[in-house]
Amino acid sequence: MNRFIQNMTGMGGITDQVIATDLLLAAKSGIIMYSVAVSETIQPELREVLTEQLNMAINLHAQVSDFMLTKGYYNPHDLNKQFNIDFDTAETALHLQ
Repeated sequence: MNRFIQNMTGMGGITDQVIATDLLLAAKSGIIMYSVAVSETIQPELREVLTEQLNMAINLHAQVSDFMLTKGYYNPHDLNKQFNIDFDTAETALHLQ
């Protein structure tokens, strides 16, 4: 992100990685919530709408995961490397102003 824009918006420490991680977690949370909602509803029309939303959330999660894999922000096959990335991301988030 451009340093000038970061300073103007007060997001000095936010990075693409932090944003992508937040979006990935939000998509994952949405998947969980839509799954529960689909399983709890008895109306076929509502179940269809919720299933469409669930599929959109799954697609978003896949797109963000692919982006993060490509950028090296996400390494699910190397737990040590992923732990270090998660730790650094958490440290960045803690120091946002």
